[in-house]
Amino acid sequence: MKLDDALARAEDEGLDLVEVAPTASPPVCRIMNFGKFKYQQSKKLHQARKSQSTVQVKEIRLRPKTDQHDLQVKIKHLRRFLQQNNKVKITVLFRGREIVYAGHGEETLKAIAEEVSDLGVVDQMPRLEGRRMVMVVSPKK
Repeated sequence: MKLDDALARAEDEGLDLVEVAPTASPPVCRIMNFGKFKYQQSKKLHQARKSQSTVQVKEIRLRPKTDQHDLQVKIKHLRRFLQQNNKVKITVLFRGREIVYAGHGEETLKAIAEEVSDLGVVDQMPRLEGRRMVMVVSPKK
C-alpha cells in the first residue's frame, strides 16, 4: 500500500500509522492507537519491575573468640536475614596471631550452618581469604 493511502486510511479511522519494521523491504507499518500502545507498554514494564525481587547480601562479622551468647545473637540476626530472603555472608576476622585459630573459626562457621539449616543452604563453604574466613548462606526456596 502506498504511504499516502495508508496515512489517509489511518486518519479516517482516527488512529496512527506506526512503522513496525523499518529495516524490512518494504517497511512494515501498522494502524493503531499509539498513545494506548505506549500506555500498555509502560504498564507491562511497571508490573515486571513490581514482581521482581532484589536479593541483598547482608554481612555478619565474627571473631574466633566470640563468646557463645554473642554468637547466638548473631545467629538470630542471620535467621532474620534469611527469612527476609537475603543472602548472608558470614566473615570470621583474624587479627595478629589469631590466624593460628583458623580451625576454630571453621568449626564455628560449620556449627552456624547446621543451626540455620532449616532456613538456609550454604552456597560457599568456609574458605580462608587472607586474614578472613568467609562462608555464604542463601535462603531456601
